[in-house]
Order: sequence, then C-alpha cells, then structure tokens
Amino acid sequence: MHSHDSPSLFSIVQLARRHRKAPTPSEAALWRRLCQAQLGVRVRRQHPLHPYIADFYVASHKLVIEVDGAVHASSDARGRDARRTAELARLYGVRVVRISAGLVERDVEAAVGRIRAALAGR
Repeated sequence: MHSHDSPSLFSIVQLARRHRKAPTPSEAALWRRLCQAQLGVRVRRQHPLHPYIADFYVASHKLVIEVDGAVHASSDARGRDARRTAELARLYGVRVVRISAGLVERDVEAAVGRIRAALAGR
C-alpha cells in the first residue's frame, strides 16, 4: 500500500464516528458488556489505528478485539484479515483477538470470556 493510497487520518476518524453511531447488532451486544470498565479496563469502540479502525481496543493491554460477521468467512476475507492483523501488530505492537458475530449473538458471556482470557495473556 502506498501512502497516497491509504485514507487520511481525518477520514478514518470520521468513519469511526459514523460506525459508533450505527453498530452492528453483535457489536452493540458486546459493547453493552464491555462499556463503563465492566472488565476492569477501559475499552474503546471503533478506535482508529490508521489506516484501520478496530472494532474495540484496550489500550492498557494493546489488545484489539474484532467482531467478525459472515463477510469474514471466505478464504479471501480470511487472508485480508490475516494481513490486517499482521500489519496492526507491526505498526502498533498490538495483539488481535477475533470473535465471531455468531458467538456474540448466541452467547455473549462466552465472547466476554474469550476477551478476559486475552486480557490475561492466555
């Protein structure tokens, strides 16, 4: 990716704001369990990590939480997700935990358990 190909930080911030106002059902359900430091850490939603936007981000643990819906199921999408994960690790030194939207919708507590485990370093 060339620097002139990537979106500007301003446009990323604007897009993140729009995403916060219109979350997917799974993101909204998970946010209800993550907001207001319910995990004992501050969680940000739709957090810009230029040139990307993380669904959720725990800065104190450098942990990105991505909620993957059906669009992430194809092999092409999984490849893009893997490249994005590697790039986020390279640029920001973060770990990425991916949680399926289906799991959030079926069992939000299990999804929160995966996040707790990631926060504990497991």
